[in-house]
Amino acid sequence: MPPTSPSTAPRPDQSDLFGTPAAAAPAPPSHVRIARVQLEGAAAMELDYAIPAHLKDEIVVGSRVMVPLQNRRMNAVVLELLDDSPHRGRLKEIASFVAKRPMFTPGLLKLARWIAEYYLVSVHTVLRTMLPQAVRDKPGSFVMDSHLRLLREPPPEEFEKLRHKAPMQARVLDILRSCRGEATLSQIRRDLPRAASILKPLLKAGWITRSEVRVERDPFQDEAFLPTQALTFTPEQQAAYARVSAALDTSGQTRPILLHGITGSGKTEVYLQAIARVLERGGTALVLVPEIALTPQTIERFKARFSDRSDRIAVLHSHLSDGERHDEWFKIHEDRADIVIGARSAIFAPLERLGIIIVDEEHEPSFKQDETPRYHARDVAVVRGGIEKCVVLLGSATPSLESFENAANGKYELLRLMQRTDGRTLPLIRIVDMRMERRKGTGTSVANAGILSEKLRAAITSRLEKKEQTILFLNRRGFNTSMACLACGETIQCQDCSIPMTLHKHENRLVCHVCGSRRLPPSKCPFCHEPGLKLAGFGTERVETVVREVFPHARIARVDTDTIQRKNQLRDLLRDFRAQKLDLIIGTQMIAKGLDFPNVTLVGVLNADLALNLPDFRAAERTLQLLVQVAGRAGRGEVKGEVVVQTYAPHSPAVQFSRHNDFEGFAQQELEQRRAFHYPPYTHVVILASRGKHQTMAEFALQTLHRRLLEGLPEDVLIGEPAPCAMAKAHGQFRYQLLLRAAKIRPLCRHIQQVLQSTSLPADVIVTWDVDPVSLL
Repeated sequence: MPPTSPSTAPRPDQSDLFGTPAAAAPAPPSHVRIARVQLEGAAAMELDYAIPAHLKDEIVVGSRVMVPLQNRRMNAVVLELLDDSPHRGRLKEIASFVAKRPMFTPGLLKLARWIAEYYLVSVHTVLRTMLPQAVRDKPGSFVMDSHLRLLREPPPEEFEKLRHKAPMQARVLDILRSCRGEATLSQIRRDLPRAASILKPLLKAGWITRSEVRVERDPFQDEAFLPTQALTFTPEQQAAYARVSAALDTSGQTRPILLHGITGSGKTEVYLQAIARVLERGGTALVLVPEIALTPQTIERFKARFSDRSDRIAVLHSHLSDGERHDEWFKIHEDRADIVIGARSAIFAPLERLGIIIVDEEHEPSFKQDETPRYHARDVAVVRGGIEKCVVLLGSATPSLESFENAANGKYELLRLMQRTDGRTLPLIRIVDMRMERRKGTGTSVANAGILSEKLRAAITSRLEKKEQTILFLNRRGFNTSMACLACGETIQCQDCSIPMTLHKHENRLVCHVCGSRRLPPSKCPFCHEPGLKLAGFGTERVETVVREVFPHARIARVDTDTIQRKNQLRDLLRDFRAQKLDLIIGTQMIAKGLDFPNVTLVGVLNADLALNLPDFRAAERTLQLLVQVAGRAGRGEVKGEVVVQTYAPHSPAVQFSRHNDFEGFAQQELEQRRAFHYPPYTHVVILASRGKHQTMAEFALQTLHRRLLEGLPEDVLIGEPAPCAMAKAHGQFRYQLLLRAAKIRPLCRHIQQVLQSTSLPADVIVTWDVDPVSLL
């Protein structure tokens, strides 16, 4: 059960915790201050400790310390400094520091309390999330190296003797001279693997000195970035930048700014110049991007633009090694970074003097954490901006309807960029009705496969002849997406999840895309034992096979999680594509957003309505956003782009509005429906979910909570009935969910919290809750 909100939590009787009589711990002098700490680990609670005299000038709010608890010591975070405590006579003293420099700023601690209260989790859980595991478990585990410096060179005749008697020592001196007199031991070891064993005579002779230095594990240390200059703004960009600049000049809190700019309108240039202004004023900047795929390109742009301080740009995302993440976090913590770029967890970067927080592609669902605490990085960014009194800039070509409505009612300020830079036009979007395409039936295997329409095939051929590039988008992996029996009609599903297994032909395995289980494709139906099994549907692996068959001379690559497995593999592939070493790439949403390839003039969307029929009120919004983002990859250079959208629902509003790039028209229609049916942004949603290995127990647990929630339910709350999730079983557990909606979230959350704390549930059932979920699936 979630703990009571920190602001209202009853204070535990600390004498029970320490297990020692009051006399064993003498009362501290009246001038000694008290630290209220948040314990880490299993005993996560807030307790008071006395600050010992030798630490009284060093312990501050945010310090990470070691405290005694019963017969062991535990890590804790200092939340408050108090002058008194009701337990003053029985307090034990803080033992020591974990790290002397505070690991949490006062702003981050305040943010942690807000997240804990809003998302119904403990402060301990939030603080644990704020620190990367590499920092939390091994703080200060830096890599050290020996720094060698050439003090003086031996006389020529002595050096010649050294060459004959000790050639390895002479080689060390040669290397140091070539490195302008300074080098690390690891650098010398590249030429001389046994260099460490031959340094002693050189040190004794006084020719070199040796000192220990910290070596940064920089993920981009081998990269070279060509400096770039600020671009000239279009009139729209200038107006947007002027407003952002005015907000930066305003002392105190400003409204968040929503920058609604079509693809290719130059939002990134506005970001760059706004950050440059922040840096001029001595501030720092935080940039959030939704996809790991966008991070290499974003870093390249920022390091090229701020080449004079590229070493003061830090990166935080999940694809870094533990060592790289550790060093990048401490780079920020030690105030050696002015710009931080990263995915959602970077919102907790311990930056001080924050001047601006930028959330690029703010509509992306990947900004929502799918594990406890289930925070939304965009919303947390808005709250942190209010705490830090800095500008928050949200950018998107297709804003979330929540942000768009906030702009409409004045909570956010709205800026628009409706023209592409350099007068470039939006790509021509053609809709292909695949129902008609199948009826035509040209007789070829490709046409019958329903993968490439005649129009798309002709368009690809034309691009190959002109040496232009193509992107084919399909948000589904594998070769075939299902295997069914022609005799009994049963589909082969995962034994632990209620979804069909996908055939991955390269490894000849049926794979579950939820739990990852694998099995050999059966030769007979496992239900009726008849041999007739039919494969249906297609994924990126099958598309690659078909495209290579149709265009045998094209240079083709596939980009999905099956092919991108090595570190930096995606970065290298995208660079090859930019350098025109590839003609065509086939990919999932990893290539759908934010990427800028000037020679791409054709984008093909192979199954545009893949998500339209999902049981989620955001299905149409997600489809439109994805189509607009994918279409925006075409025509970003000198040549006008073209987009071919293949769909079985050509008259869907999401498809039609995306065809005309009319986000506001779609938003107006969709918002009317949301208002009528009481869905966000006009209400808040909370999902309560139960899961367990026994179906009846999982269902019973949620039915019990449903009955308890009905008692004293706030007046404006709409509550549904417990029902199986859209995916009724996953990872071997049966899943049920309950949907609640309310115009005001705080009373609803307090009510849910009270019910959860007072309800006993079966031990083998797990109950979770998600405030403001981005998916109902």
